[in-house]
Amino acid sequence: MDEKAYSELVFLLQSSDTFFPTGTYAHSFGMEEMIRDGVVADEATLLVFLRNHIAPALRNLDLPLVAWAQRASAVGDRDALRWIDRLAGALRPAKEIRQASLQTGRRRLAILASVRPTPLLLDYHAEALLDPRAGHAAPVWGAACANVPIEFALSAFFYQAVAPFCGAAPKLLRIGQEAAQRVLTAVLSEAASVVQAALKIPLEDAGFFDPVLDLASMRHELAGERLFIS
Repeated sequence: MDEKAYSELVFLLQSSDTFFPTGTYAHSFGMEEMIRDGVVADEATLLVFLRNHIAPALRNLDLPLVAWAQRASAVGDRDALRWIDRLAGALRPAKEIRQASLQTGRRRLAILASVRPTPLLLDYHAEALLDPRAGHAAPVWGAACANVPIEFALSAFFYQAVAPFCGAAPKLLRIGQEAAQRVLTAVLSEAASVVQAALKIPLEDAGFFDPVLDLASMRHELAGERLFIS
């Protein structure tokens, strides 16, 4: 492995680790309300939830956005990247999920501007400072991975998108860390097929309609008590 490839691998490991402070630990991304509704209740139903709701959303929405943002960033097309960022917000009807995408994405972008200050990321961060609607998680990830092989970039995004659900589960369910790791392993075993499917989706076809999760997220915003922001 040459020095550049090794550097990009180390970057993926660093940026997808839970130690990278994007604030995802404070979000359940709609799962808390799904648990309150009884949709997720144990290890088995957590796996079903991730397979039926989260993996399809990643395949059809987030991962295509990451891929197209990566392609735009690789050639320095900042107008395209800006448009993909707007699309990332427009395709999320639930306010909490939209805000979670912005909060975690903007936090990641701010850190990247400090530790990985490429001209594109610095410009992206400067624009986000002026526009509170800019800096969604998926396009930020794509921009950060401009020089990373696209399959690796999408696989790492898949991991860091799924892992927080398994991290939140022991706080919300009677489920231990070992069970959460079993669920994570099962979902990650399907990452390759999800990534390959996402790479075939044109940008104009990106999107995922999931009224069950969207409505749960909307109810969560008005819940009398909650452990997570979203």
